[in-house]
Amino acid sequence: MFDMFQDMRSRIMTDAGFIAALDQSGGSTPKALALYGITEDAYSSEVEMFALMHQMRARIIMARDFTAEKILGAILFERTMRDTINGTPVAELLWRDKGVVPFLKIDKGLEETRDDVQLLKPISGLTALLSDARAFGVFGTKERSVIHAANSGGIEAVVAQQFDLAAEVCAAGLVPIIEPEVNIHADTKSEAETLLRDAIARHLDQLAVGHEVMLKLTIPNEAGLYDGLADHPCVLRVVALSGGYSTDDACARLSQNPKMIASFSRALTEGLNVAQSDAEFNAALGANIDKIYRASL
Repeated sequence: MFDMFQDMRSRIMTDAGFIAALDQSGGSTPKALALYGITEDAYSSEVEMFALMHQMRARIIMARDFTAEKILGAILFERTMRDTINGTPVAELLWRDKGVVPFLKIDKGLEETRDDVQLLKPISGLTALLSDARAFGVFGTKERSVIHAANSGGIEAVVAQQFDLAAEVCAAGLVPIIEPEVNIHADTKSEAETLLRDAIARHLDQLAVGHEVMLKLTIPNEAGLYDGLADHPCVLRVVALSGGYSTDDACARLSQNPKMIASFSRALTEGLNVAQSDAEFNAALGANIDKIYRASL
């Protein structure tokens, strides 16, 4: 297990590529399915909805171009981690057969907005979940909160909560992806990003010895704003979320930030449809993968 973890760590730190976000949860799954051509009248329960979502994720993972050549890692929803593809646990299949490092989304949604931010809801059963993730061969976790404006108190609360959770994840032997998303529509997005950078830098300097993290951040208005964070010795990688930008726009913005790589969800699946033939599906997915990969170089 230790050798596998070290191989994954080396791959995340040094290899070219991007991280595929396949972690749509209960709130975002209906929209993701609708964009894929499956409307809500196609299922009558949450179980059926998640089964359809798993079929979509499996089709993506098993696609011809979903390989280690351009994809470093994949973030999974908990149900996906506990499920299988062709009889093989998903995390095992990703690493053993694809060379793709598995991560797990562990957050349980967001609190209501306060001080212009949304903190993480409490995560019940966290200790058991982290233990299960290790047993399944998962490398790290992802946890998302949201910043809506340049409110210094709110941003400090978000970052403090993220790093408190990160310490628990590190203690469990996993690497946390800290994700304080800045709303791309915020009127004070640039100011919020500067406050966020400075808050993260302070908390990175206070990390316990031996703890390492990754950062998942909205692509900043100021190119290179997060370069200093990427160079911090406790940061394995800084990845970018697409945040609602179109694939083309997200890739154009990302290409101006050479120390960030992509971790896109909606942008990865743009143009995919359940009715496509395998050839059509693979062509569309392959084009997205190539575009996101090139922007991440």
